Amino acid sequence: MNKTIRRTSVFCLLLVLALLARASWVQVYDAKALADNGNNRRNTIARYAQPLGDIIVAGSPVTGSQRTESGDLAYKRTYENGALYAAVTGYGSQAYGSTQLEGIYGSVLDGTDDRLKDPAGVITGERAEPGDVVTTIDPDVQKAAYEALGDDKGAAVAMDPKTGRILGMVSTPSYDPSTISGTTDQDAWQKLLDDPDKSLVNRALRQPLAPGSTFKLVVASAALENGLYDSVDQATDSPDPYTLPGTTTVLRNESASAPCENATLRTALQYSCNNVFAKVAADLGQEKLRAMAEKFGFDVEKLDVPVRASASVYPKEMDSAQTALTGIGQFEVTATPMQMAMVSAALADGGELAAPHMVSSVTDGKGTTLQEYPDGDTERVVSKRTAAQLRSAMVTVVEDGTGTNARIDGAEVGGKTGTAQNGVDNGNTPYAWFTAYAKDDASGKEVAVAVVVEDSGAARSEVSGNGLAAPVAQKMMKAALAR
Repeated sequence: MNKTIRRTSVFCLLLVLALLARASWVQVYDAKALADNGNNRRNTIARYAQPLGDIIVAGSPVTGSQRTESGDLAYKRTYENGALYAAVTGYGSQAYGSTQLEGIYGSVLDGTDDRLKDPAGVITGERAEPGDVVTTIDPDVQKAAYEALGDDKGAAVAMDPKTGRILGMVSTPSYDPSTISGTTDQDAWQKLLDDPDKSLVNRALRQPLAPGSTFKLVVASAALENGLYDSVDQATDSPDPYTLPGTTTVLRNESASAPCENATLRTALQYSCNNVFAKVAADLGQEKLRAMAEKFGFDVEKLDVPVRASASVYPKEMDSAQTALTGIGQFEVTATPMQMAMVSAALADGGELAAPHMVSSVTDGKGTTLQEYPDGDTERVVSKRTAAQLRSAMVTVVEDGTGTNARIDGAEVGGKTGTAQNGVDNGNTPYAWFTAYAKDDASGKEVAVAVVVEDSGAARSEVSGNGLAAPVAQKMMKAALAR
């Protein structure tokens, strides 16, 4: 063999080895990355090659699958009462992907989760029978919230204070995920994207707003826990009107005739006295207030229920006047309805906050549990004594104060109203808030709720937490106690 042939042979051998090495690399190391690539249509074809697993509410599926009439995607997602449960399920779309429970548990619902497979299936990668996601949602509570909010723009959350189970989660205006589940739904998708009310946004979890006077429960908790006042019935040092520290700005109360001067915390909650809570906030200082807020869940970046909630925020680096304004839930304080439900839940459960969750278990196609989510995983937020005092004051709000529309015959109901400024110089329609708890001593059932109405179409003068949000909360709590 001459030198030229030998060199050519060696070169060809090296090319063959390089090709073998590259093929091995792709098959062994790149295979998963290629398989998981969002642009790999084979994944979408495989996902919709068989009916999907379901999202379950009270033992019944609120999702389904429908055989398609054409194309290479055999099935598409369908929804029972889609608009009612959209804030829970999210959407599963052949064209636009998946969100919320549809997205988080996508591998369970399409049968690719390794926990669904037998040993042979794990090796071969063959899809197993899809599994299901079992939620904690109570259909009666869900329906009560959805119907009560009606055409209003807003959101509502209900949870069991002892277990942390989310019983209802509604965001309005809603949408029907069935309208965007296929591949030819561009018009419906564009309409949702252009919707000025942003119906795709889950307001219960993903839209923090100024909580207004509902935040006064956090401030009152800080006042008692830090010893600023020993009791909700101790007189405070609160001039009326109150001038914000270091300024000439006078903070007044909604009702000039309310007995707010040096009022007790009970009276201040009953009449929602701004002067009292602004002064308390200034006296405590932002660090103590922030520490209290964070115990309730503010400033937590990763609150997963399991859908991730946007962080509710207590601001930093404020002067004394700004700190005083946070005492009435203004300045840069923001909260989601989920967060404010957590505040009432902690006070209802003796000062302990149970981790909120809306999935109880994940099962395989035969109903065998693959994963359970524990109830009652709690952390102490305030002492039992502080919680008991604030519950007592919240009952006064409902019985004799600004929250009378939340009353339920035969049940203990305590709550707090809020009307939060919105826009520059409060130029936009205020937000109406209500957060509360209810207990039925006879049955032992209890519930905590939070409701925000961003816009009801009502005249500005008619916007109030008691007028707009409390009736929604009352219907949710009544449904929860009857379950």
